Amino acid sequence: MPPCQLTADRMGLSHNSMTTAFIPGFLLGLSLILAIGAQNAFVLRQGLRREHVFAICLVCAGSDAVLIAGGVAGFGALVTAVPWLAPVMRFGGAAFLFFYAIRSLISAWRHTGTLNPADDVKKSLGATLVTCLAFTWLNPHVYLDTVVLLGSVSTRYAGHRLAFALGAMSASFLFFFALGYGARLLRPLFANPRAWQVLDAIIGITMMALAFRLALGG
Repeated sequence: MPPCQLTADRMGLSHNSMTTAFIPGFLLGLSLILAIGAQNAFVLRQGLRREHVFAICLVCAGSDAVLIAGGVAGFGALVTAVPWLAPVMRFGGAAFLFFYAIRSLISAWRHTGTLNPADDVKKSLGATLVTCLAFTWLNPHVYLDTVVLLGSVSTRYAGHRLAFALGAMSASFLFFFALGYGARLLRPLFANPRAWQVLDAIIGITMMALAFRLALGG
């Protein structure tokens, strides 16, 4: 067997693993992030405003990749090994989502959403990334999906867990960059301030519901 093929097989990246592990990992990873949530709504909004889109998509997908790698590597047990970690994550995430929900609802009420560059006050890259990281790392459901669920499912693919992880990571990169850059196709619609009102209202209600769900342990 050629050295390069031997190395690939040892890493779990043989041609067979690409079909038996990579594809299931891709499909499961994609299904877990398709549902609208706080992080997806934030990426959509940034894409519509064309603010730091590449950095936002990279941070979201990169964070998912780190969490997926941790789950597949077996660190999912940390969630159950540290009793106080889950409630701290849950209530911290709920508080952050509640705060952002209030901001979105106020924006909808005051009609402050806009695509007019002359009226737009853009946030700095640093402030935007801090918000993005909070959406990602303060949401306990992200850990449940990536670390716990994907980590546990990966055990079914003994010898091909790396291929499974790469499939899930690929789904995350594809989704976030498609969402962030595909949002610009909706810009003609959101040139109407009323459309921004509706979007901000939907984001606010969605995040408020998620906040209460987290606080109640749902």
